[in-house]
Amino acid sequence: MTTTNERLWYRRPASEWMEGLPVGTGRLAGMVMGGVKRERIALNHEWLWRGIYRKRDVWDSAEKLPAVRQLLLEARWEEAAQAANDAFGGVGGISGTPAYPGGVSATPARVDPYQPAGDLYIELNHGYTHEYRRELDLQTGQVTVSYRAEGKPILRETIAHLTEDRLLTRITADGQTFSGAIWLDRVFDPQCTLKFTTTADGLVMEGRFQGGIAFRVQAAVQVIGGTVTVRNHRLEIVDATACLISVDIGTSAKGNPPAEECGPLAVPDAPWEELVQRHREEYNRHYGGLELTLPLDSPEAPTDERMIAVRNGTPDPGLALLYFNYGRYLICASCACGELPPSLQGKWNEDLHPAWESDYHNDINLQMCCWPMEAGALQAYTEALFRHEEKFVPHGRQAARRLYGCRGIYFPIQTDAWGRATPESYGWAVWIGAAAWLGQHFWWHYEYSQDLEFLAQRAYPFIKEVALFYEDYLVDGPDGRLLIAPSQSPENRFVGSGDRFPVSIGINAAMDIQLAREILTHAVRATELLGVDVVKCRIWKRMLERLPELKIGSLGQLLEWDREFAEVEPGHRHFSHLYGLFPGDQITPETPALWNAARRSLERRLENFGGHTGWSRAWTACFFARLGEGDEALHHLTDLITDFATDTLLDLHPPRIFQIDGNLGGTAAVLEMLLQSYHEQLHFLPALPAAWPAGHVRGLRARGGYTVELTWANGVLTAARLQANRDRICEIRTTLPLQVTDATGNPVAVNHTADIDAFPVRAGEWYTVEN
Repeated sequence: MTTTNERLWYRRPASEWMEGLPVGTGRLAGMVMGGVKRERIALNHEWLWRGIYRKRDVWDSAEKLPAVRQLLLEARWEEAAQAANDAFGGVGGISGTPAYPGGVSATPARVDPYQPAGDLYIELNHGYTHEYRRELDLQTGQVTVSYRAEGKPILRETIAHLTEDRLLTRITADGQTFSGAIWLDRVFDPQCTLKFTTTADGLVMEGRFQGGIAFRVQAAVQVIGGTVTVRNHRLEIVDATACLISVDIGTSAKGNPPAEECGPLAVPDAPWEELVQRHREEYNRHYGGLELTLPLDSPEAPTDERMIAVRNGTPDPGLALLYFNYGRYLICASCACGELPPSLQGKWNEDLHPAWESDYHNDINLQMCCWPMEAGALQAYTEALFRHEEKFVPHGRQAARRLYGCRGIYFPIQTDAWGRATPESYGWAVWIGAAAWLGQHFWWHYEYSQDLEFLAQRAYPFIKEVALFYEDYLVDGPDGRLLIAPSQSPENRFVGSGDRFPVSIGINAAMDIQLAREILTHAVRATELLGVDVVKCRIWKRMLERLPELKIGSLGQLLEWDREFAEVEPGHRHFSHLYGLFPGDQITPETPALWNAARRSLERRLENFGGHTGWSRAWTACFFARLGEGDEALHHLTDLITDFATDTLLDLHPPRIFQIDGNLGGTAAVLEMLLQSYHEQLHFLPALPAAWPAGHVRGLRARGGYTVELTWANGVLTAARLQANRDRICEIRTTLPLQVTDATGNPVAVNHTADIDAFPVRAGEWYTVEN
């Protein structure tokens, strides 16, 4: 049975696209608006990027690097920024604005925008309606729109079918007849030619972007009873008792005709009930791996009314649970049958010119979309991320060599689906940390799975490429330590770097130090686990010894750059210098000075109104969860929902731009509140908020190859069950001695220390842990 925190529902249709209910197979996506007389389902395909710049390339500029470094060593920040951006920043950027009156670049970037495929319209002929309800059931992945019209109960059911990989919509009237029309269309686009074909079997819309790729949208239609007539690219239906519409989309992105991807214009050959059952079984295999139960007295009110109540001060701690469940659903809908990871808007976009091209931002946004996957029992979806990054490696090698004269790989700060590692954001793009940050996810997948084959064949080869880049990019500094220059703290600016550029270029930014330390540490550990590259291992260990240390400022804060600059925007949306706190694991209670300095830096950001975008507030919630402050984490998670979400809980970037990263970052925050496992040590309920005094969660995954189930009451763990996927010593962070029993109830010997309890576990066996 679906509970109130497992569904979104409303008493009215969507008033705008962002108020629609999203469905998706990963390859295909739809936004169901729930209109009464006229329904619109906005359609997308994950590979539908215009394709105009899919063969773009980099230029030779490596010879300019020494001069830029010299300007930085002389602290000539503005001149260095000019030289660095001219050499490595790309051609696209921003024109003059009040914030940057000198202007940066008026040339458009060559990042292709993610595009809408079109719209499916359904228009029914009836008059006044009542008893309207629009709902997304997160347990089944189904959207239903129901109402009564002239005595008839109209029901529209839409599923993104995960075995058919199509969008299916069924219309019924409880055995009574209905009439209406169905058609396809797309917003006017002068750079896209369209061709329509309509037969009694369905509708086809074919398109081609000027200088880009082609696509095809088809909607097969099966009508039971009544008659079907073709008229002006529309199918007109009279006196039907049921109608099934099957939408598929194809593109030429991979060099094949779009029609080949779509296949025949036909609905699936099975009864609706069987189609629904097959979908639900497959959907449960994706979504059902984790279940969080919080016995809270949550209202049965529509979701938008719950949002209004919380904004007006009425407590509703279950709303965060709904947001968490919705985040996992959005990952499934973005990835289940997909080949690409979620972009800035997941797989949903209605605009020809979406904000930031609805692209892949590699300095937080793409990574945040993937934060909940490993711990949240959605680890299979990381495959799309890995394929996406591996596609970039060949061109990333060329970019590293031509731009910076380095071996290894360079990835840009923003990009699209085409695997081209070209900097396209003049003013922002002089940053070399993107590949290292993405390398973290390769390492995480090994940590959570303990899959040595994956480490050897995929994770280590990628990590090694990044380490090779650092071998060449890092140079000797005047103090004998290694120097990272140019260096950026995305996307922040310090006083004294001039006002012509939105981002300051400096030396040894804290994030760059942390990224270098992390990727080299993982490279060293991988060589030791795999028994390979002994010489490289020694080189990387020496580099680790010579990396700059992180610094603490006069106010007790962690310094963002190599010296104590004043910040132009103390409440900046990015927390780049706190990367080592989260998502990294370099700043922990075992490094108390840095731990306290990171906490102080977080405070200072928030004191200056930081966290003022959806994804930034989600990151804030993750920080407090990592710090063990559950009430603060829930506070910021609630603010994320009430201040930065539509009534359908889609995350917002000011002024009102949909970005999915905040949804998924908020989901990650809940996982961090329940279980942490950095350094492969388990910490149960490390940041449990007082508003969730009792609960149960099954299906959590932890670094070290664990699956974990937790039960708690009165704010205290009552029992944990865990299973490891290999024989090992299990370490649990705790201040209380634990009792452990195996699957047969026999006690297991535990080695108690001040902060860690350790005991042996066998692969595949379940163990119960109690205080």
